[in-house]
Parts: sequence; structure tokens; C-alpha cells
Amino acid sequence: MRELRTEKGMTQEQLAEKLNVSGRTVSRWENGNNMPDLSIIVELADFYDIDIRELLNGERKSEEMNEDLKETLEAVAEYSTEEKKKLKKELTTYTASSALFFGLLVIITVLNLTRVHSSFQIFANFLSIMGLVYSVTSVVKLRQLTGKMNKKSFNNYITILLIIAAVFVAVAIFFMFLAEGVPFFGWTVE
Repeated sequence: MRELRTEKGMTQEQLAEKLNVSGRTVSRWENGNNMPDLSIIVELADFYDIDIRELLNGERKSEEMNEDLKETLEAVAEYSTEEKKKLKKELTTYTASSALFFGLLVIITVLNLTRVHSSFQIFANFLSIMGLVYSVTSVVKLRQLTGKMNKKSFNNYITILLIIAAVFVAVAIFFMFLAEGVPFFGWTVE
């Protein structure tokens, strides 16, 4: 890829600007650390006027790209783009839900509504847990969107989420009992 870019007389930054990516991304492609998305591979092949297989294999060939292959790859790239749009929409939904839950929690805390009625404490705990779940889900969706999430990573995130939620619930229950006057390890609230 570096050879093709230099033949065009372009810097990494110029190519990055043309493709709407960062210069660092182009550098990673050229160093073999990352591969471009399929839609960008199709765009690069058109830009350099080479066969997509040449980009994928890292070898130049003299034959022209088969038009059927090009159409197939463009369809796959379009599908990939649609999947990314779907993930972005899900990410937006989870992030907005997280913000809503945490916003309601802030309102309950600022207005000190837990003193008005104990049901607000239960509701605040629920909001905290849901906000945490949606926050972690947002991180998972973002990692899927950027291609940094494989099945093992996903399972690790879910495990971490469950542990954090369990600890959070245990701490919330602990403080609820303290607030009700039940002593724990010699601690009481007066």
C-alpha cells in the first residue's frame, strides 16, 4: 500500500484526507497492523486502479479486475456499511438510555428524594444498575463498531459487567440496611 501511495505522489495525510480517515490509520494499514474496511478497500482499488485481490494479497498482478467480483465486493461493502449504521444506531440508543438513567439518579440525589420515601432509594438503586448496564453495553457496541470486539472479548465484558453489578447491588443493599438502622460490623447510622 505504501508503494501505491508513493507512486501517486501522496503523503499519508493526503491519502487519509481523501478517505476520511486519520493519518495514523493509513500508517497502520501500510505497516500491516490493521486492514481497511471492505468499503475502503474497494475505494482504494478504484483509486489506485488495481484489482482488489492485489490489495488483499499485497502483490501486484497485471490482469484487470473481474467486473462480477467488483460488483460482489461492492455489495459486501454496502452490507458492511449497513451493519455499521445499525451498530451506530444501537450505540446511540444505549448511550441515551444510560444518560437517562443516570440523569434521573442525579435528580433523585440532588432533590434528596430518598429522605421523602424509602421507595425512592429502591428506584435510585434500580437506576444505578440500569445506567451501569447500558453504559457497559454502549462500550461493547462501540468496540464492535470499531472491530475490536471478538467473542472472547465480549464474554469478558459480560463477566466483568455481572461482577460489577453484583458488587454494586451488594454495596447498595449494605447501605440500605445501614440507613434502616441495621448494624453491620459495628457500623450504624444515627
